[in-house]
Amino acid sequence: MIFKSIFLLFLLFLNSYAKEPYVDKSTLDRIGKKYKMFAKKRFFFQQQTLDSVKSASDMEKLKAVNEFYNGVMYAPDIKVYKKKDYWATPYEFLGKDKGDCEDYVIAKYFALKYLGVDSKKLFFTYVRSTKFKAPHMVLTYFKTPKSEPLVLDNNNLRIFPASKRKDLIPVYNFNGDSLYKASKIGTGKKLNEKKSHKKWDELKQNMKKRKI
Repeated sequence: MIFKSIFLLFLLFLNSYAKEPYVDKSTLDRIGKKYKMFAKKRFFFQQQTLDSVKSASDMEKLKAVNEFYNGVMYAPDIKVYKKKDYWATPYEFLGKDKGDCEDYVIAKYFALKYLGVDSKKLFFTYVRSTKFKAPHMVLTYFKTPKSEPLVLDNNNLRIFPASKRKDLIPVYNFNGDSLYKASKIGTGKKLNEKKSHKKWDELKQNMKKRKI
């Protein structure tokens, strides 16, 4: 009888852990106060989306996350934050329901990490868009360090391998720890100098503070 009770408690613990939300209640309450009820609804649908693929393959997770966040409206930092270059937390991005290319990448990156996708497979990739003739950022997924990356882009609802994105010229890959000169196949050549990425450092601090 004692063993059965312990086993049931263990199952309850596992169940509660498995249902741990992406955004905790206190942060969600703060979001509701700042951005009102419509924002809380967006975060509710975000949780629904993530829950629907929690046990799915990496590819299914990539598709669901890419599609969900690409539903957010594009807006430049200067319009949203009155700054030329600002990396928003996922809470700010979805709360305001607008952002630029870096914000889509950040939101997708942290959502995929929450879903259990290995962060070593995920890279912030700086590219040059020949279509818009401007610098751009996308999230890339490498099944292995030597694989051709898959591109998650806010300008395209579908996920394509890098070789199919002729409109993007890769510049470098960044994963928070290291900088790589990008290529169409593999993560690229690791640069010798160790650089601290200021925007990434600021983002990590803002994430710890649950900045909304």
